[in-house]
Amino acid sequence: MSSHPNAPSHESASQTHHGHSHGHEAAHGTFRSYMIGFALSVILTAIPFWLVMSGAIDSKLFTAFLVMGLGVIQIIVHMVYFLHMNPRSEGGWTMMALLFTLVLVGITLAGSLWVMHHLNTNMMPMSPEMMKNMP
Repeated sequence: MSSHPNAPSHESASQTHHGHSHGHEAAHGTFRSYMIGFALSVILTAIPFWLVMSGAIDSKLFTAFLVMGLGVIQIIVHMVYFLHMNPRSEGGWTMMALLFTLVLVGITLAGSLWVMHHLNTNMMPMSPEMMKNMP
């Protein structure tokens, strides 16, 4: 044992750790909540796949925004059901992580659409008729 008067004993460290873990036990999900999260994830993956592969919506722009919206919803589902983020856990720090993640997702989605639009515009300047006449 330490002879220093301010050094914590093993009992107080154990009690401090045990007291700290009380909030974390309730934060972990149940089998039911994991299955709900899994089902939502599968649905939120299948819908955009079906939308794109079937061409159910004539407007490609609307389809793209719908797919992105469903992707954002899926990220939130993962954060709530699998990462157990809510405003009460970890003293609000998980809410800050959620906001940071949403900002990054917004930047990533907007940047991806910008890059894809410019690649489409700059890489394929010819119409299909012009390509047929090429030697």
